[in-house]
Amino acid sequence: MQDWSNFLLGILFFFLSHSIPTRPKVKHRLVSVLGKRGFTLAYSILSIAALTVLIMAAQTAPHIPIWHWESWQNHLALTLMFLAIILVTLSAGRPNPLSFGGSNNARFDPNDPGIVGWFHHPLLVALLLWSGAHLVANGDLAHVIMFGLFGLFSLFGRTIINRRTRRELGAETWEALRKTHLGFKPSINGSVRFALGIVLFTLTVWAHEFVIGISPLP
Repeated sequence: MQDWSNFLLGILFFFLSHSIPTRPKVKHRLVSVLGKRGFTLAYSILSIAALTVLIMAAQTAPHIPIWHWESWQNHLALTLMFLAIILVTLSAGRPNPLSFGGSNNARFDPNDPGIVGWFHHPLLVALLLWSGAHLVANGDLAHVIMFGLFGLFSLFGRTIINRRTRRELGAETWEALRKTHLGFKPSINGSVRFALGIVLFTLTVWAHEFVIGISPLP
């Protein structure tokens, strides 16, 4: 049990750091002190720190294999990661009052929602793809638990966020905003974001071995 203590503490720290600051009363107090941008920045830094701690804890946990590595796993993982990164670059910073990760939400138009028309919670979908990619590529118990929990977090997070935004926006407004148009309008902004996604994916693949110590390439 001692060998697993850091991993279990890492999981606890990760979920507490994500759940406590977003509770309505806690968030209200933090925003009143830090401001909306300050809260977003602080929460982002805390989230990255918690994720880093958990990943490091998983790497030092006892290695108990659940399944063995096969070459096809890298191909599938890279495909899922490409989709996840593209989804992030297409959605981050766009108006999206239905979820997190958006900005200028007052400008959101249900008739021209962009990627939000297809995915109301695009960053949660990206998290699910990221979790699936790493779950496939890592077959030891600690990583299966960690990425499996991330996957479950992304699935159940949708329900949690829907309840919160429905309460904050009001049922009528929330329902109206959810009736988004499933269209596709080519735009310069969308093209730039897609190109940025390709660049970011390439850099991620290149840096993975230097940062994590394992090459994601087959």
